[in-house]
Amino acid sequence: MEPIDQVIYIGFNQNASCITLSTEKALDTGYDSSFRVIDTHPLKFCYQRIFPGSFSIVELLNRSNIIALVGGGTCLRYPSSKLIIWDDQKLRIISELNFRLEIKAVRLRRNRVVVVLEDKVYVFNLQDLKIIDVISTFHNPHGICCMSSDDMREVLACPSDKKGNALIKVYTEDKEIEIDAHETPLACAALNKDGTLLATASDKGTLVRIFDTETGDLLQELRRGIDRAEIYSLAFHPTSHWIACSSNTGTVHIYSIDPEIQNKKLALKFFKKMLPKYFESEWSYAKFKVKGAKTVCAFAGDELKLMILTDHAMFYEVDFTEGGQCVGEIAENLLDLELV
Repeated sequence: MEPIDQVIYIGFNQNASCITLSTEKALDTGYDSSFRVIDTHPLKFCYQRIFPGSFSIVELLNRSNIIALVGGGTCLRYPSSKLIIWDDQKLRIISELNFRLEIKAVRLRRNRVVVVLEDKVYVFNLQDLKIIDVISTFHNPHGICCMSSDDMREVLACPSDKKGNALIKVYTEDKEIEIDAHETPLACAALNKDGTLLATASDKGTLVRIFDTETGDLLQELRRGIDRAEIYSLAFHPTSHWIACSSNTGTVHIYSIDPEIQNKKLALKFFKKMLPKYFESEWSYAKFKVKGAKTVCAFAGDELKLMILTDHAMFYEVDFTEGGQCVGEIAENLLDLELV
């Protein structure tokens, strides 16, 4: 029987122009470990790098040669507490950072490296890895942290040290604001491109809330569902007119946050005073079903198309122009892509 690649990590870069995919494969002689970089438009295999150990995090800086790596998986050669900065042009490790605890997430932007531990967020200058900031957070096992990708405005959001609260730091304005986002701990968060909007979901997983990062005001409340769910990812459209949410229910929801385009609401105005609050909620404009997989989503440029990755290395692209239940235009196993 042919050895099968096991997916250790899959994700998008900051503008979703590339996918990074880390795998390991059990052989008679040991393990074959590697990571791959794949273009999203058009969908094509770019390159693969083989290492003597597996990586649980592979974070690509835009479309550059700089990649942040953290060890993980069964073939564990590199500790999960070490950050490796790999230069793919020089084909070598150019720097390392060691921590006492496991690294939960890494975020990159052109001038920063952010390392997320279970109760701390460390912000470093990318060029020389000098420490810029250290943030104490509430228990953060999922490594919740996000950064704006806009060159002019540097914004970071993560859990504060209080349950359910989000901390926003605007480094370009030396400004900090704390938002009382949810009653229960944060499970997911995302910033739009320029960091003016923050989306959050709690571990309850029923609501997505949109906040103004300048004032901390709640702008919109979107309902994913009534039953509890684990939120896997949140993603803003580059225009900030749409947001997508994926969860363990298998449904990926797409919501309008443009006042000109209305989300769905239940037509029960006559009974409004007698029914629970969720009947007044904004429900998704469009949705797509992905069964039996952990998912992460991102929008395909300025088009009304959503890309979805699964932990089985499947790639889906969905046109949601018409709203309602969507059908995937593209469904591709990324492990089958070959260098062209």
